[in-house]
Amino acid sequence: MPSPARTPLGLAAAAALAATVLSGCGSSTRAQDAASSTSAGGSTAAAGTTSVLVGGNAGSLHASTPVTLSIAVDQAARAELPADVVKRGTLVIGEGALPTGFPPLAFVGDDKRTLTGAEPDLGRLVAATLGLKPVITNATWDNLFVGIDSGKTDVGFSNITDTEKRKEKYDFASYRQDNLGFQVLASSTWQFAGDYHNLAGLTVAVGSGTNQEKILLEWQSKVKAEGKKLNGKFYTDDSTIALALRSKQVDAYLGPNPSIAYANQQSRGTASATRTAGTYSGAGASLQGLIAATTKKGDGLNKPVADAINTLIANGTYAKWLAAWNLSNEAVKTAEINPPGLPITNS
Repeated sequence: MPSPARTPLGLAAAAALAATVLSGCGSSTRAQDAASSTSAGGSTAAAGTTSVLVGGNAGSLHASTPVTLSIAVDQAARAELPADVVKRGTLVIGEGALPTGFPPLAFVGDDKRTLTGAEPDLGRLVAATLGLKPVITNATWDNLFVGIDSGKTDVGFSNITDTEKRKEKYDFASYRQDNLGFQVLASSTWQFAGDYHNLAGLTVAVGSGTNQEKILLEWQSKVKAEGKKLNGKFYTDDSTIALALRSKQVDAYLGPNPSIAYANQQSRGTASATRTAGTYSGAGASLQGLIAATTKKGDGLNKPVADAINTLIANGTYAKWLAAWNLSNEAVKTAEINPPGLPITNS
C-alpha cells in the first residue's frame, strides 16, 4: 500500500511535522544519503558487529522509543548477494516518503536532514546484517518504483503491500503485517477481538473513499442482516476524525494501524489519550495482507534480504525494532519470499 493516510494528528504534532518537512524534505545525493545513514548508525563492515540506532532522530514528535542494537553480519546471507552488490559494498534502500513523509514509518528527523522511521530503520538493520553500508534514498511514491525498475535502487522498504499485480515486476520478502487498527479513547473498555459482531451498537469513523470504508460497509450489511445496527461516519480529513473521537461523537476509528500507533503515542498523558482496540487485515477476511521488501524481479536480492530479516527475527532484533516504533502488533513469524498477495482483482 502507499503511505498510510487518515492519520488523526493533534494540531501541535501536525505543526511540528510540517516544520520538519518544510525544512528537511527532498531527495539527496547518494553521498549525502550515505553520510546520513552513517550518522544514524549505519556504517557497516563485512565482518564483526555494527551498532545501529533504531527509533532515533524522532524525539520532537515522540514517535519512538530509541534503542541502539548491536548487529552481527550473517555470513551465509551475505554469501547469497549478487557479486556486484558485494563489490560495491552498499545497499541502496528506497523510500517513497516525499513530499511530506508518513510517521511513524518514514519521515525527516529532528536534524531536518536524516530520513528516520520504522522503514528506513529496518533497511539499516538488514544492510548491517548483510555486511553492507546502507544508502537511504527518498523519492515520491511513483519514483520509488522507477528507481527499482532502473536498478538505481536495490530494495524498497516503504510500506509496500505484497500484491499479485506487483509480482509481475517485483520480488517480495515480507516483514510486517498490513493491518488496519481500531482506535478508541484510552478510557474505553471496548475490544474488537477479531469479530465484527462486537461492532454492533457502535458508531465507527472511517476516511471517506478508503479501503476501510469498503470494509465497514460490508460489516454494516452483515450486522443489519442479523437485526442489529452499526453506524458509520465518513470523514474527509484527519483533524475532524480526531475531534469526533475526542468528543465521543464516534466510539472508534478504523484506519491504518501504523498511523494509529503514532497518534496514540502523540496522545499519551493527555486528557484525550487513545489506544488500539484491535487490528484487522488490510486485505480483508480471506487473506492476511503483508508489507514486503521489494526488489526488481529476478535480480537475486530477495533471497539474501529475506534471510537477513529471518536472522533479525531469530536473534530478537526484529522484535526490538517493532517495539521501538510501537508496531509489535504487526509482527510476522517469518519473512517469506513472494507469499500470496492481494489478488489482481483487489490490487
